[in-house]
Amino acid sequence: MEFVVIAQYRARASEADRVEEALRKMVSPTRAEPGNLDYQVFRDPDDPSLFVLFERYADSGAFDAHRGTPHFATWLAGVVLPSLDSRVRLDLVPLAR
Repeated sequence: MEFVVIAQYRARASEADRVEEALRKMVSPTRAEPGNLDYQVFRDPDDPSLFVLFERYADSGAFDAHRGTPHFATWLAGVVLPSLDSRVRLDLVPLAR
């Protein structure tokens, strides 16, 4: 079953540009993952510390595989998460096909 993740990240003000750079580096390798269906990263133009990620995977196993990749370890776990003031992650599945 398709698996969707929507994440909202609020970077510390001094880290916002660093977070943007790391998130940009996540896009290409994540989109190239076999189970990835879509990966979008957004930044609020009125609040540059706010980022939203929209991710679609073939199933929850594909998302788990994504979390085990070198680019996730380097950029997301290594740079983005330690630079945040807060984060919210929604793990979602479709109601119907």
